[in-house]
Amino acid sequence: MRRNIVAGNWKMNKTFQEADDLINEISEGLDDISIKNVEIILCPPFPFLEMTTDYAQESNFSVGAQNVSSYEAGAYTGEISAQMLQSIDVEYCIIGHSERRKYFKETDEILTLKAEMLLKCGIIPIFCCGEELPEREAGNHFNVVKTQLETALFKLDPLDFGKIVIAYEPVWAIGTGVTASSDQAQEMHAYIRSLIIEKYGKETAKNTSILYGGSCNAKNAKELFANPDVDGGLIGGASLIAEDFLKIIQSF
Repeated sequence: MRRNIVAGNWKMNKTFQEADDLINEISEGLDDISIKNVEIILCPPFPFLEMTTDYAQESNFSVGAQNVSSYEAGAYTGEISAQMLQSIDVEYCIIGHSERRKYFKETDEILTLKAEMLLKCGIIPIFCCGEELPEREAGNHFNVVKTQLETALFKLDPLDFGKIVIAYEPVWAIGTGVTASSDQAQEMHAYIRSLIIEKYGKETAKNTSILYGGSCNAKNAKELFANPDVDGGLIGGASLIAEDFLKIIQSF
């Protein structure tokens, strides 16, 4: 079922007390606003996940992790498995974020393994894809995104793929203050949906949520979300400010 989604990716920010304060502020804010057909997901750093799932039991949001190991279990010091996330009621997990690809050298082949681990544990992957600025300037942005999807996700069977959420994040717009125009966002989202139609059919494509990530904020969210193929946002910096995040949620 295709859903409107606003997911907050906190990245590596906040202390425990700051995280507690932010979750509480968002939770209280959600009680005071009208939410129209939108699922809200908070994706804090690992140490704050259990606290966030505790809050979620009494509030109107779901919880996602920012990463997961491609290994199931064993001698992998520092890694966090999908089973661990499942055991504390995490429902979503971001994989393939451009920062993970750039700084930690994650490949699409690794992301296939991560997606499979999450799906095995009943956790919904939020799969990030997107091009860097030189790739867009060269007119190669469609091919880049197509390759990322085909290599990492299109190996999944239709039932598993139907559980995936996709987040298009033009890398040149992440944390830069530059946002893809509404037309650019719609163009790429429609293209991604067309690829899903080719691989899995119209019904699966119609039901797949595709989010925009890339300096989406309280000022531009309404225009971006008005596009027919943009089903919400993967929000970075603006998710760290409760007032801004709540405004984005109300942009549908």
